[in-house]
Formats: sequence, structure tokens, C-alpha cells
Amino acid sequence: MNKIYGFEGEVRSKLNDTFVELFAEVFCFLPLAHVINEKVFVVHGGLFSVDGVKLSDIRSINRFCEPPEEGLMCEILWSDPQPLPGRGPSKRGVGLSFGPDVTEQFLQENNLDLVVRSHEVKDEGYEIEHDGKLITVFSAPNYCDQPFAYMIVSEDFVDPNPTSWKETFVVMGNKGAFIRFEAPDLKPNIVTFSAVPHPDVKPMAYANNFLRMFS
Repeated sequence: MNKIYGFEGEVRSKLNDTFVELFAEVFCFLPLAHVINEKVFVVHGGLFSVDGVKLSDIRSINRFCEPPEEGLMCEILWSDPQPLPGRGPSKRGVGLSFGPDVTEQFLQENNLDLVVRSHEVKDEGYEIEHDGKLITVFSAPNYCDQPFAYMIVSEDFVDPNPTSWKETFVVMGNKGAFIRFEAPDLKPNIVTFSAVPHPDVKPMAYANNFLRMFS
């Protein structure tokens, strides 16, 4: 991910190779999940394709590796909530979609009150789902405020020449948000904010050569 989307290139450009190695080392120590005061379960993606997953199962995952395409580690990074009960295939092609009953059962089995996750753009920066038992919070306002290229494809022809592709401009306009958990009852206080002007850097300027074709 760091190579493809430009983080590594930006660090090399602005700092040096030593910092690239330091960031990579730090990332290896980031947890897959965190539990706040034994009540709030925090993850990037979501929950699991099987019932009965305990916090001890998550602690036993070897996170010092590339994420696999299935299993607990994959699902905790890639899954998304859905409004309907049960489970369904993921729109991303990896992970799964899980309903409010899945969230409720996971919380009950682990004596937890709330799931907090990210992984999806929300217009207001957050969304409260699953009968108040799950909050999606997204902290990047005006996500994808950059031009992108697209091509028109017929059934029998794709023009491989990027100079002929069309360019458009997408402004998501979404707010960003973060959560403060207030003591002593850990009531979530959601704070939203809007985007501010940023340096005029070409989109995906530090991405690898393939992705720069689309910027």
C-alpha cells in the first residue's frame, strides 16, 4: 500500500530512506484492534464471517505479515456493516458485509458495548448504525478532492493511450470526524470538521508509475 499509493515516495522525497524504514517498523507494531476501558472495540474494517470470535482469538493473530485474502486478519481490516441481518458478500471483493445481529452477538460474547470503525466515507464524517451499537467515523474531509482520468470502453476496443482519456473533477464534499470518549461512562462525543485549503500538489504525485497514469 505504501509503495502503490505514494506514502513511501513522499517520505523519500521529503525526508530520506531511513525514515521509510522507521515508518515500516512502526507500522508493524500497530494493533489490529484496540479495546477502550474493556467496553469499546475499535477496528479499521469490521467483524467476522463466523460467530464466536473472542478477543483472545484476535490477540493470537500474527500481525507481523502481509494481510491474507481471507480469515480473521483480512476481515478485521476489510469488512463493512450492512443494514440487513446476517452476512453477505463484500462490495470490495474481500472481507464481508455484516448485519446488526452479528454486531450484537459479538458485543454480547465479549462483554462490550460498542464497535467503532472507519473504512468508509460518510457525508457527515460519521454514521451511527446497528441500533446505536456501531459507529463509523471517517477523518478525511473532502475525500478524493482531485481530478481523475477515465476512458470510454466499447465491447471490442480499449484505447491504451492515456492522452486520449477524459479528465473530470470530483469533490466529495464530505466532512471529517473524530470521537472523544468522555469519562466516566465513555459516552461518545462526535466532533465534525470541514476541509481546509491544502498545498497545490499534483494528485498521486508520489504514487508508483502505474497509478500516475490515472492522475
